[in-house]
Amino acid sequence: MTQLKLAIISNESGFFQPLNTSQTQTTKPTIQINITESFQTMDGFGASFTDSAAYLLDQVLSNEKRDQVMKELFDAEDGIRLSLIRNPMGASDYARTIYSYNDLEENEVDPEQKYFSIAHDEESIVPLSQQALEINPQLKFMASPWSAPGWMKTTGSMKGGQLLEEFYASYALYFVKYVQAYQEKGIEIFAVTPQNEALYEPFHYPSMLMKAPEQVVFVRDYLKPAFEKAGLSTKIFGYDHNWDRIDYPLELLDNAYDAFDGIAWHWYGGRPISQTRVANIFPDKEIHFTEGSGGEWIPAFEPAFSNLMRTGINILRNGSQSFILWNMALDEKNGPTVPGFGKSTCRGLVTVNQATKDYELTLDYYGLGHFSKYLQDKAVRIDSQSDVEGILTVAFLNPDGSVVAVVFNDNEAAEECRVNLGDDQSIAFTLEAKTAATLLLTV
Repeated sequence: MTQLKLAIISNESGFFQPLNTSQTQTTKPTIQINITESFQTMDGFGASFTDSAAYLLDQVLSNEKRDQVMKELFDAEDGIRLSLIRNPMGASDYARTIYSYNDLEENEVDPEQKYFSIAHDEESIVPLSQQALEINPQLKFMASPWSAPGWMKTTGSMKGGQLLEEFYASYALYFVKYVQAYQEKGIEIFAVTPQNEALYEPFHYPSMLMKAPEQVVFVRDYLKPAFEKAGLSTKIFGYDHNWDRIDYPLELLDNAYDAFDGIAWHWYGGRPISQTRVANIFPDKEIHFTEGSGGEWIPAFEPAFSNLMRTGINILRNGSQSFILWNMALDEKNGPTVPGFGKSTCRGLVTVNQATKDYELTLDYYGLGHFSKYLQDKAVRIDSQSDVEGILTVAFLNPDGSVVAVVFNDNEAAEECRVNLGDDQSIAFTLEAKTAATLLLTV
């Protein structure tokens, strides 16, 4: 018999409120969940400890408030159980300075990576990552570079340009040393991507153009062999860019199938169906969603919360094993950003006010929490179907046998909803317009 353990909702009126439900007899459920039809095994949900986010959480907040917000982020009982962190390898656009792990003077080179060091990360990024791991021991870590060190590139700078082929082997060693350095800190790197947003080359923050043929050669002939030689099991996910260019990941897998473990996606262009289109051709490769930011371009609350819930459900229904937003924290001015970046419009999961030394949790925190809070490690997505237009849903089976269903009413009016797990018992409730609900069920 289906039993409801808990149900919470979030909308413009409030977050994580109790949802009134009832158990009724029904033969025509609005939402049918089938635990016998399974899909991807989840690796996790999370955000990024950018340099900016780590600075705000670790150095602006008091120790007491830092510990409090870390629990709200990573603890299963007192927080939303984030389970996957994507750390930038070096500076991104959200950093106080431009830095890599091997910065040299002009005209100097270090192909053997003798001067490689993660000293910068030891200030706040590593300690916060270690603290997060203590709170959630199942936590996984990914890493993505925005740029190679400037001396390896055509521009001689971390802004723009391409990786010089003469430094492909050295850059592969750079990755190896990064993974090993984090291992020494007790942090296993689950996966890397060769380049963040490889087709985007801005010149006002760290970036590096890496076209598909270049990524094929770098990963197939240098990075994958370097990992194997070092005995590293770290996975490699290619592309790490928007849904609107499926030709790039297809070219990677056509020409270097064995070198890539999967494909990583962002949401700043195209639609999540692209994940499935590539997976239909290469079904054995993993799908990961590695970056999507909320921001002022979608006004809060509505439609920003709706966009997060709608898109998140579609990302997961299109096979992704992860759902990672962008900055873990930003300040009241949407920063800090690298010098010369200009106006920032992004929003973090947490807003840290540098003037008051206090923080608040944003709508992105609560939206992501609807997916992450009740999912256990190795939860599996199962089939869920809605027969009401505008009622979006995704469901998961936890290892302990419980079922988590996330439901979002994307309509302009309240809807009567019923969830059926296949027996003669249904959970019935009313879901207001633009409202998300998470139900924890046992069978």
